[in-house]
Amino acid sequence: MRVLVIGSGGREHALAWKIAQSPQVAAVFVAPGNGGTDGVATNLSIDVTDHAAVIAAAKDQNIDFVVVGPDAQVVAGLGDDVRAAGIACFCPSKEAGQLEGSKGFTKALCDEFDIPTAGYARFEDEASALAYLYTAGAPIVIKADGLAAGKGVTVAMNVEDAEEAVIDCFSGAFGASGASVVIEDFMEGEEVSLFVLCDGEAILPLTTAQDHKRAFDGDVGPNTGGMGAYSPAPVMTREVYDEVMKTIIEPTVRGMAQRGTPYAGVLYAGLMLTADGPKLVEYNARFGDPETQVLMMRMKSDIVPLLYAVATGTLAGKDVEWHDQYALTVIMATKGYPGDYHKGSEIFGAEGLDTDNLMVFHAGTKRDGTRLLANGGRVLNVTALGGTVSEAQKRAYAGVDAISWPEGFARRDIGWREIAREGN
Repeated sequence: MRVLVIGSGGREHALAWKIAQSPQVAAVFVAPGNGGTDGVATNLSIDVTDHAAVIAAAKDQNIDFVVVGPDAQVVAGLGDDVRAAGIACFCPSKEAGQLEGSKGFTKALCDEFDIPTAGYARFEDEASALAYLYTAGAPIVIKADGLAAGKGVTVAMNVEDAEEAVIDCFSGAFGASGASVVIEDFMEGEEVSLFVLCDGEAILPLTTAQDHKRAFDGDVGPNTGGMGAYSPAPVMTREVYDEVMKTIIEPTVRGMAQRGTPYAGVLYAGLMLTADGPKLVEYNARFGDPETQVLMMRMKSDIVPLLYAVATGTLAGKDVEWHDQYALTVIMATKGYPGDYHKGSEIFGAEGLDTDNLMVFHAGTKRDGTRLLANGGRVLNVTALGGTVSEAQKRAYAGVDAISWPEGFARRDIGWREIAREGN
């Protein structure tokens, strides 16, 4: 097959890298790609928000299968348009993508199908939201209803911070995504992610991961799209996993089908392990970033038959194998991220580090002749395998330290929760 991956981040580099290893694949293209994807695929410089341009490029390159990476393209319905053009596509429908595209949509689904999640209220205007907030108090969670690149969620430990978050949403900080706001009860516990594939009916569980959302060591600072992750996450025991499948994943897939909007794609459940059992924090309707990087390093199976089975409704009976190791990724970001930052600084030493146990996946990079330049907030994903989380962490940070980029920064404590447990 000739496969086209849509996107330009570390997730897409990792997907293209894994897809390129498949004996079923003759050629891989990435649109628009980045400074790293050109090492495993052919970059196509097209605007992925222009669906007609994507389809024209796919036909021009005789593409057999399109794999959509980013949430914005899922929610915009790129998958529907590609399928309508007669090309197989791994991407949920626009309607099913509302699981990520609207927090309120997902909360209503949880209400209807008795899926455990935080108590909440949804507001269309600032005055009502603030009135509710002043009654509810803090700690509390404020969420822009729509997509906000991982930055539309504020976990407020006091009313002043919550008030500021509500005002930001309604004042246009997140554009149309903040025109509606969900205010949730604060959930105490540890967060973990579970990834499953589904084709609208059949479910194939993949694996677990734990992300690190805050910008700085010790889980402090603003929320980001993710500063690092590791997989698997042992805090998700077999008992907890069984409960999550029974009370959260299966009712969701069943409920979406009953509503006439079957979910076919990867379902990425953000979960909180509370004293009252696991609860849903949010759904993402695509592979996580940076979790994809650790998933692809650990996946032993050929990914292409699995993605194609999802796209063609033939997932039943499929299985997936994993390397018996941990994977850990560290994000190297431009100083200033997730706020304002400068583009164009040069990165040295990122080439030639890749081995069987270490991969440097590119996110916000671009080539300028032989120079490698930073072209975004999250720039490199240094990803390593190890027999323990500690070993994978040590290997990943050795990779980070081999790269010279004064304008960049990275957290130095990715995996800290599990490493603390390893020591006990």
